[in-house]
Amino acid sequence: MTDIPAISGALRLADWGVIRARGADAAKFLHSQLTQDIEGLPQHEAGLAGYCTAKGRLLASFIVWRQRPDEILLACSADLLAPTLKRLSMFVLRAQCKLSDASGELALHGLAGEAAGAWLGDAAPTTAWGVAGRDGSSVIRLPEAEAIARYLLVQPIDAAAPDLPPLDAATWNWLEVRSGIPRIVASTVEQFVPQMINLELVGGVNFQKGCYPGQEIVARSQYRGTLKRRAWLFDSETELHPGQEVFHSADPGQPAGHVANAARGPAGSSSALVEVKLAALGEGSWHAGSADGPLLRPGTLPYPVPAQDA
Repeated sequence: MTDIPAISGALRLADWGVIRARGADAAKFLHSQLTQDIEGLPQHEAGLAGYCTAKGRLLASFIVWRQRPDEILLACSADLLAPTLKRLSMFVLRAQCKLSDASGELALHGLAGEAAGAWLGDAAPTTAWGVAGRDGSSVIRLPEAEAIARYLLVQPIDAAAPDLPPLDAATWNWLEVRSGIPRIVASTVEQFVPQMINLELVGGVNFQKGCYPGQEIVARSQYRGTLKRRAWLFDSETELHPGQEVFHSADPGQPAGHVANAARGPAGSSSALVEVKLAALGEGSWHAGSADGPLLRPGTLPYPVPAQDA
C-alpha cells in the first residue's frame, strides 16, 4: 500500500443494526443457531459469528457480546437485520428468549486512531474483542487495520456522540476491508460458506460446539481436504462493490470469484476482500466485472492462511 493519511476520529455507523436476544434461554438458543460458541462467550469478550442456511451458506454475520447475563446483542449489516430477525424468530418456539430490533434504542459508532484511544482512556479495551463499559455504553476493541486501532462504541440512542473529529464512512469501511474480517451484506447473502471468506480464520466458527443450521456442510468443508476457495485482499484504481464478479486471465469465460466487501481508501484507490479460487493466485491477472475489466492487484492479508490452502 502507498502511504495513507493519518486516520483518527469517529462516525455513526448507519449501515449497522442491532438485534437483542433476552431471556433465560437467550445464549442457549443462539448457540443452537450460530457458528460461534455463544454459551461459552465470556462476559467481557465479543466474538464473530455466522448464521447459515441448511446448506452452509451464510445468511448473515455478526459481532456478538453479552450485555448482561440474560441479554445478548448481535450487531449486523442493517440491510439484513429485518429478514434475519424474522428467520431467527421462527425457531425460538418454546425457548425463553425474546428477539427484537434494538436499533431504535442503541447507536453504533466506529472509532479509530490515536484520538479515539485518548478519548476512551481507561475504557479502551487492551486486546482485540475485549469489551468494556463506559458511562452506560459498551466499547468493543476490533482488530487493528493498517496498524490503526479500531473500536465499536454502542451507546443509548440519545447519548451525545463521541467528541472526536469526524471520520467519513468510506474510510471506516476501507479499514474494515483491510482488517480482513468479512461482513455479509444483502448483495452477498447465500453466496459463501464460512471458510470461503475466512470466517473461521478470524475466530467466527467453533468446530467443537454442537449442531447449528449448516453445521455438517461447514465441518465437511473444513475436514474433507484442502479448501479450494478463500478470501484475499485486492487493490484497484476502480470502484468495487460487494457481490461483484471477478475474473482471472487463465479462465476468462467464467467468474473466478466474488467481492465480499469493498471500499475506497483515503489515498484514492479501492480495496476489496474477494473470494477467489486459490489455485489461480500464483500467476496471471485478475479483473473486476469481466475478463477485460479493471485490473486487480493481489495484496496481503493481516493474518496467516494455512499453508495447504495458500
